[in-house]
Amino acid sequence: MTLKHTRIQPRPRYATRWRTAAIAGSTTVAALLTALAAGPAHADAVAYLVNVTVRPGYDFANADAALAYGHGLCDALAGGLGYPQLVSTIEHDFATADEYQATYLLGQAANELCPAQIWQLRRSAAESRAQ
Repeated sequence: MTLKHTRIQPRPRYATRWRTAAIAGSTTVAALLTALAAGPAHADAVAYLVNVTVRPGYDFANADAALAYGHGLCDALAGGLGYPQLVSTIEHDFATADEYQATYLLGQAANELCPAQIWQLRRSAAESRAQ
């Protein structure tokens, strides 16, 4: 009985795996570049209004008052006022000691009206919690 010497062929599944990984990697990079090219997040006043006027406890006179208050929070945040000061201001303005209610309103303003300020707010909150 003689065995024929044959050349070992590479398994195609390895080539397929590499090709799949390369395609997945390039797709991920393309999605990331598209997201970066899209620019910064945009304000969404409607989402802010829905979230703060439907939730009880704020009692804004109307939508314009709610927007003005939210934009005022954004201005204060952009001006360098920190998380603890902003929460304290909201608690005072709405005569509440409910920190969750204050942080919710602040978060909605930052997320929906001035998304460029989100990281500044997060850093300020983290620094105040660390102390």
